[in-house]
Amino acid sequence: MGPVYRRTMISEPEILDVREPPGKAMGKVAELWKPVEGTNKIMCTACARYCKIGEGQAGLCGIRGVHEGKLWLYVYGRVITGHVDPIEKKPVSHYRPGSKIFSIATTGCNWLCKYCQNADISQRRKVEGIEVEPQDVVRMTLEQGCQGLAYTYNQPTIFIEFARDIGMMARKAGLLNIFVSNGYDTPETVAEMPKFLDCVTVDFKGSGETNFVRKYINIPNADPIFQTLLDTRDTKKIHIEITDLIVPQVGDDLNAARKLSKWVYDNLGPDTPIHFLRFHPDYKMMEFPWTPVETLEKHCAVAKEEGLKYVYIGNVSGHPLEHTYCPGCGAVAIKRYGFDITGWYLDKDNKCKKCGYQLAIVGRLERTAKENRYYSVLYHR
Repeated sequence: MGPVYRRTMISEPEILDVREPPGKAMGKVAELWKPVEGTNKIMCTACARYCKIGEGQAGLCGIRGVHEGKLWLYVYGRVITGHVDPIEKKPVSHYRPGSKIFSIATTGCNWLCKYCQNADISQRRKVEGIEVEPQDVVRMTLEQGCQGLAYTYNQPTIFIEFARDIGMMARKAGLLNIFVSNGYDTPETVAEMPKFLDCVTVDFKGSGETNFVRKYINIPNADPIFQTLLDTRDTKKIHIEITDLIVPQVGDDLNAARKLSKWVYDNLGPDTPIHFLRFHPDYKMMEFPWTPVETLEKHCAVAKEEGLKYVYIGNVSGHPLEHTYCPGCGAVAIKRYGFDITGWYLDKDNKCKKCGYQLAIVGRLERTAKENRYYSVLYHR
């Protein structure tokens, strides 16, 4: 990992709340942008690519573009999918366990992952989706009996203004908000998060190793992700969990996993959960095999050696490392099978019933843990 750096903060331009102007623009004028001095271009500050965009053009994500001298968020008011998920699917294991979460996405993404399992959504460069206002999304979340929302399936910070407007309404309605994020953000996007965000899972790929992210994601390095995590930590308002997709042959280096685990320990603390996820062939990486379970187990061992207390394997239903183990006595504290919680061995204060150790779990087991928490609500073809 190269040196972690901090981006320079920039002032926001005056924004007019205008919707759907004449011409081909749609959505709403964005807020995270600035004119590029000496040019007729605009710099988008919603992600660490900092795209410089000319009139009539869109950034790499495909959903933020320039129309009549302003940057527009074309997907404001457009949702491509809405699905009820267990919170454990995010994966989030230490925040409001058993919650039922309404998951939404727009089209577009700021990464070009060759293995993306949501490529039909994230790599779609058309502005498509069901038309909804923020209050409509909140209403649907409540109607489904969910405790909150997840902004997922593509990178949520590319539609940060829309997510924030939904999230602030959701918070007023007593709902929680989760980002499933690649972390490739800016100080400007992180500054918006405490207004509404309760929890984020930041999903590394190949442990953030530079050769991997350059070849299979098309970003120069993972440095902005680490800075996003530091900035998010410093808000002191957002629960953080880490995931790491382990891709066999090209993204399974144990030294990289050790370096990431040590960074998490040093900067986020030993109680930060880390999930090592099993890769499966998808999109443009169909020739690769599933990640061997033994490889995932070795990654977990490395993370534990570096001092992390809560280390998980994901996408391997029935594996013992789906469970939460008490750091005090080693007993199973929360038993899981896939996304389901099958055993809860904590007292009312989330202390281990066997030894009294205080586990780093936010919230008690939710009433929805035994409900059907996996079904589609909205889908736009």
